[in-house]
Amino acid sequence: MDGQPIAISAGRDDTVRVWNLTTRRQIGSLVVLSEFGEPATGDERVLTVALGRLAGRPVAVTGGRDCAVRIWDPHTGQQLGRPMTGHERRVVAVALGEVDGRPVIVSGSADGTLRMWDPSTRRQIGDPLTGHAGLIASVVFGEVDGRPVIVSGGHDGTVRRWDPVTRRQSGAPMTGSTSLVVSVALGEVDGRPVAVSGAWDATLRVWDLATGEQLGGPLTGHERAGGPVAVAQVNGRPVIVSGGVDRTVRMWDLATRKQLGDPLTGHDRGVVALAVTQVNGRPIALTAGEDRTVRMWDLLTREQAGDSLVGLEAGLTPVAGRTGRTGP
Repeated sequence: MDGQPIAISAGRDDTVRVWNLTTRRQIGSLVVLSEFGEPATGDERVLTVALGRLAGRPVAVTGGRDCAVRIWDPHTGQQLGRPMTGHERRVVAVALGEVDGRPVIVSGSADGTLRMWDPSTRRQIGDPLTGHAGLIASVVFGEVDGRPVIVSGGHDGTVRRWDPVTRRQSGAPMTGSTSLVVSVALGEVDGRPVAVSGAWDATLRVWDLATGEQLGGPLTGHERAGGPVAVAQVNGRPVIVSGGVDRTVRMWDLATRKQLGDPLTGHDRGVVALAVTQVNGRPIALTAGEDRTVRMWDLLTREQAGDSLVGLEAGLTPVAGRTGRTGP
């Protein structure tokens, strides 16, 4: 925002906070209003957040317990236009991407559907994307062979690929997890696009997005149920960053699928959300924990960067971060 790296966190205290990652200070908040114009709580709680750009301006996209998707100006904290509605249950995953040069928002819900939205009209694009049996916990936009792809992970234990142009599933589901898939992230290994999934059985898996095949065996190391995953570039190499209920953050070489060094420790309770960005040219991971803190980690030194971001009255659910000057 204004060229500064920012993060947005949402807590179970019904707050959505905007942070400057350079100063590690809160610089604003997003306030969901009820139909009566008063701050909303409870059913309107934000459950997921993503950061990106639309029409050249930074925006935040959120999904909530009220089944709605919203677009925000993170600078002013104001909602932009009306909410996008259509899901029948809570929205737990959102992402921004482009299809045929036009911006698109995709959302995943506990109703088992993915929906695509035109952010300029706030209207749903076509019918829902169906296939998952149950809650869709994570969704990301990527590209395979020059074509856009949506990748989702769900509580049915599958990772699925979708063509956002035809709005159909691409190939068979990617299966292998023995438990709920709770997060997915995208990366590249030797020029091949891959997906990384994190599951509740404390394993990570790497998938070839072109073939749908799992690459190697599961990555194990977290001692308890797994959680969020992200992919970052560290010293020119792709690295997986993962969090778990065991309170640790771990780094893995995406190409070799080997853990890098010791776990990063500091959270007093489970790590429930994670994002990667850059601050002052250095790769940074942001983690949100049930200990009511957001922590920054320098991925070059594998150490916590400065003090925790604090100020919440309850544990955090999602966190998103990016550098304001970059585009989607």
